[in-house]
Amino acid sequence: MAIVELHSHSQASYDSRLRPVDIVQACQEKGIDKLAITDHHSIRGALELQVLMPGLVIVGEEVMTTQGELLAYFVEEEVPRGLTPQAALARLKDQGAVISVPHPFDRWRSGAWREADLIAILPLIDAIEVFNSRCVFKADNARALAFAQRHGKLRSVGSDAHYRLELGHAVLRMPQSPNTAAELIAGLAQAESVCQPSSPFVHTLNMLAWTKREITRAAAKK
Repeated sequence: MAIVELHSHSQASYDSRLRPVDIVQACQEKGIDKLAITDHHSIRGALELQVLMPGLVIVGEEVMTTQGELLAYFVEEEVPRGLTPQAALARLKDQGAVISVPHPFDRWRSGAWREADLIAILPLIDAIEVFNSRCVFKADNARALAFAQRHGKLRSVGSDAHYRLELGHAVLRMPQSPNTAAELIAGLAQAESVCQPSSPFVHTLNMLAWTKREITRAAAKK
């Protein structure tokens, strides 16, 4: 069985400090066979890590649309933020990407979805993230699971790791490591999840990372 982590970030995200070398070491320590790097509006970190460890990485992206966030896998070209869901999905589908919806009902996230808006795009997405380790309220993950079951969608999970300690908190056990979009779809249909929540304190770390980056940028402009 392959251990697959489908939602993680690198230092290419504005709120993460995870370096490629740290990610590789953590995956080796935790037995993660395949890792999707899904940075905010960037595939740079995923491409850098892919050069370092070609067999480990799925190039992904987390995209903020006008109605909520999308997760995409096997991305070849970045999709900018601020598009309508339909426009973003069209660009991702043109690349042959697999598309999931992360933390769809997390009440603390700006990227959460209204249920009616999510239902409107259901035919265009492949999976729903039914467990996100960073969801503070268990009910929000439970609602995502019930939604996926009710609508017959494939189910994904993810740690949403921004820091090394979070990697592996939510993984899928698949029959084989997915190297193509088709293999990922097949793997999701057969996967078993192993999940644990992260400490709410990680959100404070995110804020500190963002603040530090903004201070650094302001200093560089002087």
